[in-house]
Amino acid sequence: MNYRHAFHAGNFADVVKHAVLARIVEYLKLKDKAFRVIDTHAGTGVYDLSSREAQKTGEWRDGIGRLLSAPIGEAAGALLQPYLDAVAATDRAGNQTRYPGSPSIVRHLLRKQDRLTAIELHPQDVRRLESLFAGDYQVRVIALDGWLSLGAHLPPKEKRGLVLVDPPFEEEGEFERLVEGLEKAHRRWPGGIYALWYPLKDRKAIAGLTQALRRSAIPRILDIRFRVRPWSNEPRLDGSGLIVVNPPFTLESELAIILPELQKALAEGQGGDWSVDWLTGEERDA
Repeated sequence: MNYRHAFHAGNFADVVKHAVLARIVEYLKLKDKAFRVIDTHAGTGVYDLSSREAQKTGEWRDGIGRLLSAPIGEAAGALLQPYLDAVAATDRAGNQTRYPGSPSIVRHLLRKQDRLTAIELHPQDVRRLESLFAGDYQVRVIALDGWLSLGAHLPPKEKRGLVLVDPPFEEEGEFERLVEGLEKAHRRWPGGIYALWYPLKDRKAIAGLTQALRRSAIPRILDIRFRVRPWSNEPRLDGSGLIVVNPPFTLESELAIILPELQKALAEGQGGDWSVDWLTGEERDA
């Protein structure tokens, strides 16, 4: 409960995660049928980059701050545009003082038939979410432990959509909970798309996560990794990962265009890299 995303909002990990999130939502919109996005650790929805918390770390300057001033290739720019449009819609003054969390990005991209369920446990954050989406019939805000939602709220009545799991990783056993929660959710709703964020910080824990997912019965798992610096011997955030189950068939090729441009914009010198690997599925051996 002591984790506050306000300290990290708009950093490089947010940029990568939200760029991928936007591409998945855009894919879901290719069909007219309605879909639902379930955000299990939704936060407050919008973050003030001029706040004491954000200014204390200044992480957004090396994230969204760099991206907005970086030259981006035409193809990558087109793919990033939905995400950047959501950022601009939140920061209407254009002075980089507000940044959208995942619920706001999703809400900006939804069509009138689509829905968002934003789940958050922290009482203060829930109140902010409720205020942000007050009167919005397309958004349901629920005060609940996000891990519990992987059982209680699946499958959604739309039978199409995405579950975004973005835990704080501030407690012991979060990697194990990630695997257990995903396996439980997939049993309840095997056709859903799942996107699960994790930090590139503890290499032993990451190796265990990878092994557990390879041994799982989940047939299609894509592992996306993005580092802004070489692996360090200190416990610091060198990069971020995103596990995507049932990824859109377009996503892998889109990432091959987007991630090199993000690396040029966000990496510290020549120390960053990125990878997209299949952990399970026929594509793993392709």
